[in-house]
Amino acid sequence: MKQMLAIAACLGATMALAGHELENRDLVHGQALYAEHCASCHGADLEGQPNWRSPGADGVLPAPPHDKTGHTWHHDNQLLFDYTRLGGKEALAERGVTGFSSGMPGFGALLMDDEIWDILAYIRSTWPDRIQAAQASRNPPHE
Repeated sequence: MKQMLAIAACLGATMALAGHELENRDLVHGQALYAEHCASCHGADLEGQPNWRSPGADGVLPAPPHDKTGHTWHHDNQLLFDYTRLGGKEALAERGVTGFSSGMPGFGALLMDDEIWDILAYIRSTWPDRIQAAQASRNPPHE
């Protein structure tokens, strides 16, 4: 029993540390920034564009939803941050993924890093607890 409690404590600590970039953020500010910079493509209700899983005639995928029906929560915090700051093509290229046509522009020239983190924290705050926990598990533990 003590061993199971120790394992649970370690896992809980890892989960808490793994998502710390999104902790204690200004969610109201993040929501306002999302409305200003993201909603035109990703939807006011985070619903994304229609047929977001199928490339358009230009070979680019439409903007995906950021709600629980999308795949945003399948990615770690750093990729989400880089994707927002650098744009899709550059963020993926930094991870060795080439040849992917992304319609996501970079917002690094428009938004401060803390503003990007506020937006990402707002998006995460809209997910059910189960999905928030699943996304947090995708982040490496921080020291």
